[in-house]
Amino acid sequence: MNVFLLRCVLLCAMLQRSNMQIAVPATVLNCCEGHILLLLDSSGSIANYEFSRLLHFVTELLRPFSLGRGHVRVGLLQVGTNPNLEFGLDVHSNQEGLQKALRSVSQLQGDTNTKAALRVAQQLLTETDENVPKILLWLTDGVQPGDVDKPMSELKAQGVSVLAVSTVHGNYQVLQRAVTPPLESHLYSVDIDNIDIITEDLREAIIKIIRAERLRVVHLTSHSAVLQWRPVLSADNGYYELSYKSRWKTYTETRRILPGDSSWVELTKLQPETTYTAALRPESNQGLFNTLSVDFTTLPDILSPTVVSVSDSGPRQIRVSWGPLQPARVQRYTVEYGAIPSGHVHTVTLRNQQNFTLLNGLEPGTLYLVTVSALHVNGKERAMSVRACTQEAALPALVDLQLTTVERQKVRVTWKAHQEGLKGFWLSWEGEFSKSSSSKPSAYLPPTSRSTRLTRLAPSSRVCVSPVYGWGRGDGLCCTAERHTRWLS
Repeated sequence: MNVFLLRCVLLCAMLQRSNMQIAVPATVLNCCEGHILLLLDSSGSIANYEFSRLLHFVTELLRPFSLGRGHVRVGLLQVGTNPNLEFGLDVHSNQEGLQKALRSVSQLQGDTNTKAALRVAQQLLTETDENVPKILLWLTDGVQPGDVDKPMSELKAQGVSVLAVSTVHGNYQVLQRAVTPPLESHLYSVDIDNIDIITEDLREAIIKIIRAERLRVVHLTSHSAVLQWRPVLSADNGYYELSYKSRWKTYTETRRILPGDSSWVELTKLQPETTYTAALRPESNQGLFNTLSVDFTTLPDILSPTVVSVSDSGPRQIRVSWGPLQPARVQRYTVEYGAIPSGHVHTVTLRNQQNFTLLNGLEPGTLYLVTVSALHVNGKERAMSVRACTQEAALPALVDLQLTTVERQKVRVTWKAHQEGLKGFWLSWEGEFSKSSSSKPSAYLPPTSRSTRLTRLAPSSRVCVSPVYGWGRGDGLCCTAERHTRWLS
């Protein structure tokens, strides 16, 4: 009884906090995993005002939590003449739905048959295979709750934590026997008008029970692993010390310091097909936290190339691509290609940062075997082969090319061409000053073009027109423009 009186005195001393905004810890949102079943006294001994205050208190108490599977799951069971399951643990997966449901709850009235409601609660909380913490939060005025000692004891024996909130005229002895120790954080007796002052303390008591202290691997490759955990610190109240090592004694332990607001980390430069042990220790001057650990085995090594593809095939060329690109692990790539079944094999050697090449000078309508090999820095070599067929040779796009002298150093170029498959024409010639340079003037013309005029040609300039297809430039025709000649071919 003295404990009860002392508790009332402490609560009265806290009245000055009732109008203060309760700060919700930043780590609450994704902090926890477990089941919370609300056992709400909805009998006639509860006044309508008191009932509405209890519902408002519950909405604020649960508002910061993430809901759903893998997080916090909430159910509401009302106590009356007959128990009424307002909603089960699987119903609400977000705060919007939960808050709306709580606001729409109607009072049952009738007798306070808590014992019957506890039988339903026992079934809801214990007949589940999920290995997560479970809480029964009993909200009552404590007036004649009935014989609840046995069902409460059975719940606690099955691992359910029982917490209780009652108005000051409740039966404290019954409540004291019902809750799970420690009483100072699991049993609250407070006047209904001042119930908000216990919100923060009760929430912290719930968090201590259902806080999910778990380190897990969410992504794994042959050389990396991503670890994730639920945050227990914040940026300004501590840090994490991470250590990991291979079970092979040849590898030393690696240690890293992570900020307090971290919730994941990527481990890189791991060895393939190797088992590692990782440990995460939260460090804070605000309390002690358990060290989390996890074991994982990296995947087998993946050596490039794992895929080889062919594109942009034409009568005399194909484009070969491969991946993944691993410049840190590959010394060089080699591409070998030859006509099937017994064509001459050609070889192209490429640097380690290139993942494609264009094979030219091929025979039209011919099947080729293309092999891409990667020599890795560890001496291993991996190769993949594909078959690729060049396109059949099309009819010559250009069937006639003529040059007509219009004026001195001016020539009109005309040609005839098949339109099918053309993307345009490529024109090249020798300009007046281009013979002394390494490059010739050139121009691209649209596929509808059939003539153009060139000026300032060099003496005996060679003019060439080539068709352009989607796969590249085809064979063209060339003519020499000589002075004082009108028709050239």
